[in-house]
Amino acid sequence: MHELKHPSHSSADAGRDLWRSPLVRGGVHGSHAAVASTVVPIRSLGEGHRERIANHLLALDARDRYLRFGYNAADRHIRDYVDGLNFERDDIFGIYNRKLELIAMAHLAYSVNPQFKSCAEFGVSVRPQARGRGYGGRLFERAVMHASNEGVDLLFVHALSENTAMLKIARKAGAVVERDGAETEAFLRLPEATLDSRMTEMVAEQLGQTDYQLKTHAKSFWDLLEALQNVRQGVREGRHKSAM
Repeated sequence: MHELKHPSHSSADAGRDLWRSPLVRGGVHGSHAAVASTVVPIRSLGEGHRERIANHLLALDARDRYLRFGYNAADRHIRDYVDGLNFERDDIFGIYNRKLELIAMAHLAYSVNPQFKSCAEFGVSVRPQARGRGYGGRLFERAVMHASNEGVDLLFVHALSENTAMLKIARKAGAVVERDGAETEAFLRLPEATLDSRMTEMVAEQLGQTDYQLKTHAKSFWDLLEALQNVRQGVREGRHKSAM
């Protein structure tokens, strides 16, 4: 974590406004149809997802790596980052496609400094083919909700000033944004957790888990079907050769 400054309290109202987002309101108050149309299934990631996280980050090009990490991250740097992820301390959230490819992920890192124990830092990355769908913003909303429920009152984003996508997400949420040359810091004060926010997160996590299981079963089915088709094709080719 970087050394934190003290933003104005105006971001506190902006943080509370996130509870009015489609993700938050749809989870508890909205109809099932509204949830299906507005909620992107996001699930928390654990130790078993470490390799998929690595594959996601390694698939980013040099420009995207630079924006995500703030330096020209080589493959070995990404491997070190992934190997160093502490799933017991921090929280990782991800969005999977039907092929079970991790197309977007967020890292919510909690401060290890006792002076800032109620602070957390947010980082996000989205695969190029999955951009333009609002996944970065949805991951930010999910991270805000979870952080608030965990007792965090200040969310911090450190980004390169040229990372306009990330800064746009922060500004849209109402964060206080301070630019210092090539780097920019954004601060968002979070509302206190409520029964509503806790229930909403439970619904969101269950949706993400269920979506992941359905995609897992679907992928297994199609993989099996493809294997059977390959076997049949091999049998046909064998018969054809024997008949020649």
